[in-house]
Amino acid sequence: MEKYFEKNASDSLHEECGVFGIYDLDGEDVAGTIYYGLFALQHRGQESAGIAVSDTNGPKNNVSVIKDMGLVNEVFSKDNLSTLHGDIGVGHVRYSTAGESTRENAQPMVINYVKGTLGLAHNGNLVNANELRQYLSETGAIFQSTIDTEPIAYLIARERLHSATVEQAVNNACDKLQGAFSLVVMSPRKLIAARDPHGFKPLVIGKRGRSYIFTSETAALDTIGAEFVRDVRPGETVWVTPDGELHSDMSRAIPEEKQARCIFEYIYFARLDSYIDGRSVYDARIKAGRFLAQDSPVDADLVVGVPESGNAAAMGYALESGIPYGTAFVKNSYVGRTFIKPGQKSRESSVRVKLNVLREAVKGKRVIMIDDSIVRGTTSDRIVGMLKEAGASEVHVRISSPPFLWPCYFGTDIPVREQLIAYNHSIDEIRKIIGADTLAYLSIDRLREMVDGLSICDGCFTGKYPVKPPEEDIRGSYEK
Repeated sequence: MEKYFEKNASDSLHEECGVFGIYDLDGEDVAGTIYYGLFALQHRGQESAGIAVSDTNGPKNNVSVIKDMGLVNEVFSKDNLSTLHGDIGVGHVRYSTAGESTRENAQPMVINYVKGTLGLAHNGNLVNANELRQYLSETGAIFQSTIDTEPIAYLIARERLHSATVEQAVNNACDKLQGAFSLVVMSPRKLIAARDPHGFKPLVIGKRGRSYIFTSETAALDTIGAEFVRDVRPGETVWVTPDGELHSDMSRAIPEEKQARCIFEYIYFARLDSYIDGRSVYDARIKAGRFLAQDSPVDADLVVGVPESGNAAAMGYALESGIPYGTAFVKNSYVGRTFIKPGQKSRESSVRVKLNVLREAVKGKRVIMIDDSIVRGTTSDRIVGMLKEAGASEVHVRISSPPFLWPCYFGTDIPVREQLIAYNHSIDEIRKIIGADTLAYLSIDRLREMVDGLSICDGCFTGKYPVKPPEEDIRGSYEK
């Protein structure tokens, strides 16, 4: 079993990015607001952060940008934020699922071209990124990064040369993209947002006074005191013009039944207090727990969640089963979210650094432990072991997602099939590997019910992808 417990192997999934864009029609500086918005999106990426701003009344090629490796509060300070002047801007937090972990790959991507300057923040993965890079390279493009955001920016710039407006250029460029993308684009005079036709990744519209905001989650709107207007619809391009009007183009939309929102936004990625496409993340996780209690009941004394994303599902299980909900883990909030942290070489010890068990809460008790997923099994093995070392008489594991059997190509860093524990093992074999007394997963049939019938992507569970996957793995670096 040792090969499943490699120290270099992360047992968690990874989201790619969080995006934030704002246009203040009163002409006030927006960098401070972007900074606080990115704080609310920090859970979506802890590898790098960046802000780019411009003055819509100034020169078209004058963009100020600060981006670097690290957390939001590590990249930005009061001093460097004070140098960012402009009434329009975009911000980004990143975890790399395509492209290397380097400063050159930090976003926003800013390019200068004949029409001015573009600032671009992107969340998602393109399945045709390699083909786009080859096409653009053969026609003169020189790439400075290994992320798929750069070819998107080049496509928009090229389309702008023969388009009447920048929003038309964004729309035309999006027609050439395949896969998952939620984009926020800053042009010299407009703020544009675009979402892929399947709606893989969330994107919402907010308003605060005379400022419009496009961002990944409603939680970021709450943080800055903005009003939620609506979601950017799958396949929609929206833009704000200097006259304060919000415009929309739905020419890229597809029928609702063909849409495919990433179900893991509801299970894990999004903040608990966010709403995505009209559905509460909190309610979805409560339902997942209730469904587990209905479908996989077990006699026990206590229901506990693995922080943070397991907590709401554990509460749902407790509400449905009548078994008391409790706290079994103390989380070290200063470690950072293990799920997002890339390049962890001491994965085994990092579990204990992050979590400790409350012995008095579990000693002598039959415990139901709710977690959001099992990827390789290494983290679950250690957490179950910690509970038993603390005196739990039984540990019953319930997972608020189905078993992972297939990789993801749309912005979730799910490994190749051979590295997924459920690909090589039955549920009972996994139970033995992680040391649980019983183990059960959420049924695939429950996923759409969990989000009140929304069309979702469940490719990582079924192998049925809404977009044809690439023939080669596009989730690593483009450098050969």
